[in-house]
Amino acid sequence: MEDYVSDAPLRSVQSDHGDDGASVDGPTLRGVDMPLDALFGAVEQEWQEQALCAETDPEAFFPDKGGSTREAKRICQACGVRDECLEYALENDERFGIWGGLSERERRRLKKQLG
Repeated sequence: MEDYVSDAPLRSVQSDHGDDGASVDGPTLRGVDMPLDALFGAVEQEWQEQALCAETDPEAFFPDKGGSTREAKRICQACGVRDECLEYALENDERFGIWGGLSERERRRLKKQLG
């Protein structure tokens, strides 16, 4: 990802106390006034805001059992954050819906192949 929260280099991690000694919620990056967990959450939220599915009817991505997934997968094919979406679904063990262009069954199969 090329967009950063700050121009500060992401090289050094502070302790879990700010410069003034006040406790923060976990380590922070120098030049970024945000705990690492919040920074990662912001990056995660950024890709979700760019997802094409955020602009469409969510029902297409969560069809009834036996329902068509064709429309959702077509949208995913054109989405610029498809890889991030699939990675998120695999890491979070999403059990429902189309994520990254794959159904739950397809994600389960991929997970078995990868690990």
